[in-house]
Amino acid sequence: MVAGNGLFYPIFGFASLVLFIYMSFGDMRLGFEEGPEVSFVGRNGTQFVLDGKPFYINGWNSYWLMVQSVDDYSRPRVREMLRAGAKMGLTVCRTWAFNDGDYNALQTSPGVFNEQAFKALDYVIAEARRHGVRLLLSLVNNLHAYGGKTQYVEWAWQEGVGLSSSNDSFFYDPSIRSYFKNYVKTILTRKNTITGIEYRNDPIIFGWELINEPRCMTDPSGDTLQDWIEEMSAFVKVIDKNHLVTVGLEGFYGPNDPKRLTVNPEAWASRLGSDFIRNSKTVNVDFTSVHIYPDHWFREEVYEDYMKFVSKWMLSHIEDGDKVLNKPVLFSEYGLSDTIKNFSLSNRENMYRVILNIIYKSAKKRRSGAGALVWQFLAGGMTEFLDDFGMVPWERSSTYSLFVEQACRLAKLNGWTQRDMSFKEFC
Repeated sequence: MVAGNGLFYPIFGFASLVLFIYMSFGDMRLGFEEGPEVSFVGRNGTQFVLDGKPFYINGWNSYWLMVQSVDDYSRPRVREMLRAGAKMGLTVCRTWAFNDGDYNALQTSPGVFNEQAFKALDYVIAEARRHGVRLLLSLVNNLHAYGGKTQYVEWAWQEGVGLSSSNDSFFYDPSIRSYFKNYVKTILTRKNTITGIEYRNDPIIFGWELINEPRCMTDPSGDTLQDWIEEMSAFVKVIDKNHLVTVGLEGFYGPNDPKRLTVNPEAWASRLGSDFIRNSKTVNVDFTSVHIYPDHWFREEVYEDYMKFVSKWMLSHIEDGDKVLNKPVLFSEYGLSDTIKNFSLSNRENMYRVILNIIYKSAKKRRSGAGALVWQFLAGGMTEFLDDFGMVPWERSSTYSLFVEQACRLAKLNGWTQRDMSFKEFC
């Protein structure tokens, strides 16, 4: 010890100052409460597996979690939503892991990131871990909202390297592909400032979705999109061998598939450049994704026709998962718009009950229909995010009960876990 030469007290004082700064600012993990222990979800043929047992999903979409976590005033909504989802027994939430060039953007320009927004995504993942809810994270939007492929094309033009002004050049322009790969690598290798875990090593992340609802209408053959899917899914797997990967498809059958004539909603659906079977067969795609929006896909049908279509649509894709793809089928969005003629909440609940029943029957028979995620749940007071599908589930007891009942049924099939104790009393 150096007390004898007079150096002890200055050194002790300096060390105390360093410790104070570290405790105050250096490590946000000190305030993090670890949630229940979680394992990675895997796949065995047509089933998701968790801890060696089949895992069938009852979940929801709240795309807004990251953007609502940026500011202190809105962050409590995220905790409220994840806590409510866990209490209802929901197991997976799908949300955006992108915001390109928009307000509070995560990526402000190619390869340039907003640390405040990144910490917001850190918070979402940490809160999901706290409540035991897994996240399906989508990496880019085919649509304009939150930047999407349009923003990438604009960036390429601004930098003078873009090949085309077409939004679809996102899929084939080498510069844009490089932008996106850099983005993906940054996301996957991000070390969470709250949990201290790199995203690629965090089992609370259920999986990665390459793109929300991809369409490449300038190449209806599907070759351009297929090439992009093959390249990007392989790229993800090189960096992250822990997580499952899906494309983010709507589920439309392609131009050479006989089901385009018997199952697709209308003729236009086979001319979008996507191809459910071909895209889903990609070797590095672990599970398929399908959406269900009959009221948006048909021009002149009525509610009774929507209901017939829903059953036919789901059973066709489950058959594909079982007999053609040997992969799980996740119905990652479904909804009934409140703008349709003669809309009623009871009609919406009836449609959702049909969807959940088909999943339950698939689970009982250990088939490929692996789960469904409703679009979309909101917390109270979020009128600015309310679309024609949005709902606050606890504001209507019949809606709330519908999802809790499904959670109970699946938990009994999957086998009760410690996490399930939080809602078992409602079963």
